[in-house]
Amino acid sequence: MTTTFTPKDPVWCSGCGHYGVRGALVNALSELDIPAHETFLLAGIGCSGSIQNNVNAYGYHSMHGRVLPTAIGAAIANPDLTVIAAGGDGDGYAIGMGHFAHAIHRNASVLYILMNNAAYGLTKGQDSPTSELAQVAGHSPALDGMSMGLSIPGATFLARGFTRWSDQLNGLLIQGLEHVRAKKGFAFLEVLSPCVTYNDTYPDWDAQMYNVDEDPDFSCTDRGIAFQTIERLRSEGRIASGLIHQGEQSAFEANWIKEGLCPANLEAHEPQKNLDTLHDIMTSYST
Repeated sequence: MTTTFTPKDPVWCSGCGHYGVRGALVNALSELDIPAHETFLLAGIGCSGSIQNNVNAYGYHSMHGRVLPTAIGAAIANPDLTVIAAGGDGDGYAIGMGHFAHAIHRNASVLYILMNNAAYGLTKGQDSPTSELAQVAGHSPALDGMSMGLSIPGATFLARGFTRWSDQLNGLLIQGLEHVRAKKGFAFLEVLSPCVTYNDTYPDWDAQMYNVDEDPDFSCTDRGIAFQTIERLRSEGRIASGLIHQGEQSAFEANWIKEGLCPANLEAHEPQKNLDTLHDIMTSYST
């Protein structure tokens, strides 16, 4: 018997930027008419880690820092699903950093939404890899996900939005979903999503944002121009938003997906149906 659960109300603080991310995602799924039974939303650990409970889709709560390999596995097992991974800056840029780099490099068709509030909000506001507060203490500058993404061969979709700029965020989510549904590869969308309780950056980020989509001299298809623009804006105390880079590279699944190929036969791996085989394997090690 299948049990269907209805989406729950978010548990985030009033004014949390994550509400804007959820709203934009729901709007994008509706705009593209993607049915709930074809959507799989996976989340990591942190305040962002409950978003899968708040959207009408299949949901999964992964281990800390492991949302990307889990999401890629789901996309490989069932290519018919629209697979969306969600997480925070602590989850994705700290313990999950290795998976993040290889996800871009492998280029599997998964949309990754990283909600960046520059703090560990769930554990009461410690500095994260993107925290500007660390610079005051003389530590390394805040990590920039767009610069890092541009440095990895295979990047095909890199974008940054801001929850207060809802129209642009809606558009970027639609573009990201279209990218993965067309099997063009990995789409990474970082969303600046302020934590009003421990790191209220709404006024600061609102003044710093620079929309590259409206810059006639900017080209999202030229990685060199994109990288130079990101770094120039950073040196000026500005933050680039919009579609940062879009390129063409064979998706991870392009080499093995064929027309009519069925999803992975998971029944073949159920222990109860393979007891004799498993027994023979274990016995071979004991003799």
